[in-house]
Amino acid sequence: MRFVLLGGAVFAASLLVVRGQIGVPSDLPLPVLIAVSAAAGVAAWQARRSWWPLAAVSAVGYAWLAMWPPLLVASYCAGLTLRGRRIAAYLGGCLAVCGAAALVGEHQGGSHRLMTASPGNALMVALVVIGLPLALGLSVRATREAATERARRLEREQVMRAEQARAQERARIAREMHDVVAHRVSLIVLHAGALEVRTADEETARAAAMIGGIGREALTNLRDVLGVLRSPTSEAGRRPPPTLGDLDRLLDQSRTLGIAVTRRDEGETRPIEASVERTAYRVVQEALTNVHKHAGDAATDVLIRYGPGELEVEVRNQAPGSPPEELPGAGWGLVGLRERVELLGGTLRTSAQDGGGFLVSARIPT
Repeated sequence: MRFVLLGGAVFAASLLVVRGQIGVPSDLPLPVLIAVSAAAGVAAWQARRSWWPLAAVSAVGYAWLAMWPPLLVASYCAGLTLRGRRIAAYLGGCLAVCGAAALVGEHQGGSHRLMTASPGNALMVALVVIGLPLALGLSVRATREAATERARRLEREQVMRAEQARAQERARIAREMHDVVAHRVSLIVLHAGALEVRTADEETARAAAMIGGIGREALTNLRDVLGVLRSPTSEAGRRPPPTLGDLDRLLDQSRTLGIAVTRRDEGETRPIEASVERTAYRVVQEALTNVHKHAGDAATDVLIRYGPGELEVEVRNQAPGSPPEELPGAGWGLVGLRERVELLGGTLRTSAQDGGGFLVSARIPT
């Protein structure tokens, strides 16, 4: 809208100049003067896209008719957009235009000669029409660039402060996990090792060895998580997260602890995205954890179904019992699991079965 107003103002001022109200009158017919003024107005209106047409119209209009309004606007636009050598080139072009206007003024005589060919008047017009608008444009551009740089600096500082706060929070969480969780799991491993050595019962020794092995694996995973919290960008010493290739080992651990777990794979087995495999592994892991906690040694079926565009995971136990959500403090693992599945565009369904038992089912797009 402002460029439309600018174009209208340049047209009106140019027409007043060439008709002699605020400038040098011209002997050309009125339709020609209106057309020239309109060309100047249109060029000023289009200056938001490119100001070079305005510069061309300004050069012709000033040299031919001493029409200075478009040259004033062009000089301001030059200050806003040009840099370095281009500023010098623009000033050289303006000097040439002023020389051409002086020659035309000498030829036409009268007020045209007085305005463009008289050294004092020509210098004053050059300063007012070219110099001051150019300096104003340079000043406005410098102010804008300084404001933009301040905004960028403030944004960078804000990002740095936020990142520092996140780093401090990650470090605090890492300390808490190390001091509380890692300490408790270490005690579990130590007691399991002591039980394995001291017990005379072979079955108890195997169970204690399994508990110790699971605890040591948990400590290793915990160290990986703590490494991520302390240094998110570091990859050193970090093991790859488990995928479906590690699923049998997970099921064997549950079998060792007394749960009869069966696995069935349906569909054509094929490589799928690692994030999908990791999520599928976590679904089975969380479901088996809930079986251990809430269903004792209930027989459990694990189904991995490869569909045309999705991977379906089902874990179903066959014993009556309360679903995890109904127990105090339980169900948060399933909440996090649902968020993990939904981040991949999938859905997670958990429900108690009519004949007893509990179902965890996930569909994940591949």
